[in-house]
Amino acid sequence: MKIIINTFLIIVISMTILNCSSQKPNAFKPKEVYKSNELIVTQIAENSFEHTSFKQTNDFGNVPCNGLIVRNSNEVIVFDTPTNDKNSEELIYWINETLHCKIKAIIPTHFHDDCLGGLKAFDDNNIPSYAYSKTIEFAKENNFVVPKNSFRDSLILKVGDENIIVKFFGEGHTKDNVVGYFPSENVMFGGCLIKELDASKGYLGDANIADWSETVERVKKEYPNVKIIVPGHGEYGNKKLLDYTINLFKTK
Repeated sequence: MKIIINTFLIIVISMTILNCSSQKPNAFKPKEVYKSNELIVTQIAENSFEHTSFKQTNDFGNVPCNGLIVRNSNEVIVFDTPTNDKNSEELIYWINETLHCKIKAIIPTHFHDDCLGGLKAFDDNNIPSYAYSKTIEFAKENNFVVPKNSFRDSLILKVGDENIIVKFFGEGHTKDNVVGYFPSENVMFGGCLIKELDASKGYLGDANIADWSETVERVKKEYPNVKIIVPGHGEYGNKKLLDYTINLFKTK
C-alpha cells in the first residue's frame, strides 16, 4: 500500500512540474527586424525595439547612436530621434508600414544631435515632441530644432493602455539628461547617461563628472526591477550597465 501511495505521489508531482513547464512562456529571443545602410531596428522584448543610426565624428569615428521604441495597442512612443532627418523619415515609415502603429510622441533625452538631430522629420509628420525644460533651453541656445512640449522633472505619457515614465535624476553626460522607462516590460532607455559595458568615458564637453555617479545611483534605486537597459551608444544589457557607469565615474 505504501509503495502504491509513493508511486501515486511521484506521478502527481511529475505531472504538476510538466504542466507548469508547459505554461511557462518561452524566453524572448532578441532579433534584428530591419536593416539598411543607415538604420537598424532590433526587437529586444515583445513590445520594445532598439533603433540605431550612425553619426560620423572627428574623435570617435562613425558612432552608432541608439534610441528606443515602445509599443502597446497599435501606438508607439520613441525615445531619441535617429541622427538626421533622412534616417528619421526611414524610421517613421518603418513604424507606420511594418508595425502598423501610430507614433504617439518623440522624446529626445538630451539636447545633443544624436538625440534630436532628426526632430524636424517628426515635426513634419505632426508627431508631438516632449522634452525636459533644460533640453528645450539648450536646443534654443544652439539653434537646434526645438521640441514642442516641455516638462519639469518628470513626465508620464500613455502608450496604448500602458504608461511610460521620463525623469530627470541629475546631471551627468549633460545638465539635461533624462531617463525613459517602460514599466510593463521593465525596459529602460538610459541614453548617454548610461554606458555600455567596457565603454570609455566618451565625450565630456558638456558633462558633470562630479555628479554623474550619484545620478546613476538614483536611477538604480528608482528602478530595482529593470531587466533591459539601452544605453545611448553600444550594446544594450541589464543592471550591470548601471553598476559599470557608477564605477566608471566614481570620484571618491
